[in-house]
Order: sequence, then C-alpha cells, then structure tokens
Amino acid sequence: MSVPVLLRRRGGGPGPGRQRGLALLVAILIVALGTMIAAAVAYENAMTARRGVATYAFDQAILVAQGAEALSAYGLRQIVQSDPKEIYPGQGWDKPLGPIEVVPGVMLEASLEDLQGRFNLNNLVRTDGTPDPVMTVAFTQLLALVGLEEKWTGYVVDWIDMDGTPSIPEGAEDSVYMGQTVPYRTPNRYITSASELLALPGFGHDRYVKLAPYVTALPQGTSINVCTASGVVLDAFLGPGHTDFSSDPEALGKNRQNATGCFPTLNNYQSTFDPKVWAGTGTPQMQPGQVVNPAQPQQVGGPISGQTGTQGVQSKFGQTSSYFRLTSVVSIGSAEFNLYSLLYQDAQQRMVRPIQRSFTPD
Repeated sequence: MSVPVLLRRRGGGPGPGRQRGLALLVAILIVALGTMIAAAVAYENAMTARRGVATYAFDQAILVAQGAEALSAYGLRQIVQSDPKEIYPGQGWDKPLGPIEVVPGVMLEASLEDLQGRFNLNNLVRTDGTPDPVMTVAFTQLLALVGLEEKWTGYVVDWIDMDGTPSIPEGAEDSVYMGQTVPYRTPNRYITSASELLALPGFGHDRYVKLAPYVTALPQGTSINVCTASGVVLDAFLGPGHTDFSSDPEALGKNRQNATGCFPTLNNYQSTFDPKVWAGTGTPQMQPGQVVNPAQPQQVGGPISGQTGTQGVQSKFGQTSSYFRLTSVVSIGSAEFNLYSLLYQDAQQRMVRPIQRSFTPD
C-alpha cells in the first residue's frame, strides 16, 4: 500500500512550496491590475473635471465677448446718431478697451477696427463676373507698395471670376491648381476670408503677412472709407511713385487723432486726381500686370466709363462705414480666449449686429 503513495509524490504533484509561489504571483498580478485600474479611473476623473472647467471657462469667455459686442454696438449707434455722415478715428470708437476686470479672475481687452479702411478683395470682380479696371489697377499698385509681385492681381481675379480663362498677362485657373501636389479647383465665387490668398500657388505665408493688414473680404461693392483707410491703400489709387500718405504713417495717425472730422476729407483726396479719372470719364493708366478681360479687349487703354460715378474712383470711396471687426481677448486664470466678431451697422435702421464670429482674425 505504501508504494503508490511514494510514486504519487515523486510524480511532481503540487507541493506546499509551489502553491505558495503561485499564490504570491497571482496576488502581485491582482495588485498591479488594481493599481492600473485605479490610476486609469483617477486620470479619467481628473480629465473630466479639467474638461468641465475648460468648457465652463470657454462658455464664460464667449459671454464676456458677447458683452463686448453689445458695448461696441451701443457706442457705434451713438456715434451714428450724432454724426451720420462720417466715421473717423477722432470719434473715439477706435480706442482700445482694457484690460479691465469684468468679474473676479476674468479680464477683458477689446479693440474695434473699421474694415472699410482696407482694400476689399471682392471688389476686384464686378457682379457681372468681369474684372473692375479701377480696382485691378489699384490692387496692382498696392502689391508694389508692400513689395510683392504684380502678377498676383491676375491670380486673385481668376480665383473669384466665373470663367475658366486665365487672365492676361498672368493668371491661373483650374489647369494650374489641378497640377498641385494636392489638386483642387478655383472656387469661382467671392471669397469669405482674406486668408484664401494662401491657396494661391506659390503665394506663401511671408507674402500673406505683408499684404494681410491692408486687405479684407467684404460684400462686393463695399466702398473704402477715406477717413480710416491706411496710407498704403490711399496711395494705391494715386498711381506709381505716389507715397503721399504712406511715407509717414505716424503723422497720418496723429493728424487723424487731432482732426475734428475726417482726414483727409473726400474733397481733399479728390483734389489729387484728374477730374475725368475721378469721375470715370477718363482713361486709366494701365500698369504692368494689369488684368485684361479676354472677352472685352477694348478695355485696355480705353475709357473707364462714359457714365460719371459708375466706374470712376469716386464710386470706390466714401466717408462712412458699415463693417467693423471687434477683437475680444478674454483671460480667465492662465487661459486666454480670442474672439473676432464682424459687426454690421445698418445705415438706415442704425442697428448694429454681429454677422460672423471666428477664433482667428482671417
């Protein structure tokens, strides 16, 4: 009877030592697994709380920025009621606000800019889909003033116009864009953001940085406010060699702040032009890189228009504005939120409302 017992023990059955080692290993694995689960739960709880705080702070920042919109709208309405014929920096709307503490721990900085003081890219193409000769000549000169090649006028026109024929002498339509590393087509419609310039082949960020402060994307036909336009934009319409306003930007700014009205006035600006060119009955000076509509070659070197005010420089300028950009910077603790609001002021109803909000300026 003792032989089977001896054989059973020699057969390698689990002894007390092996059982203790296996139990220890299982216990270590259970502790490690429990630690991992606890760490994952703690991390997820921390991230949930952090996301909740961030969402609350974001919503709070949006509400503060909307409050800045309401303040800006109120201020603009008051200005229009007191002086409906002019919008100029001396009225005070251009002075930045803050930083001010809205509620404990929440700071606000805000500034307002008249976007009609910039060159509207959508004005390069008229509603019938053809290039505007006055605006294309001016944009070509604007490019030269900021140190960029004049060929980009044709590229922008082709980006917007409705046809598929490249502008002359330089332009680009689908045949160029489809050859890019990531092929795409031209939209052939008015642009919604000046940053679309970055889609032009070879334009690049460096060129955009130079041009961005002077251009915008507003509805076609929006006039330029001579009272708020930068010196570069004003000189762009005067022709080559003119730096009447852009040579000393600080002096222009001081003159505007010290003036009791618009500076320069529309009449003063008009005096720098030939009366026929201003009215639209003269012949524009065509510049290198000027965009030519292949369907209407008679435009080259011909009269701008026979109707006063329809195609002349005077139809491109005014002394009032309807589009403003509000930049709101809200700081909550160490977090900072930027909101850019496009405000539209109805000239008839004198109501101001936001029509677009974004988290980038363009």
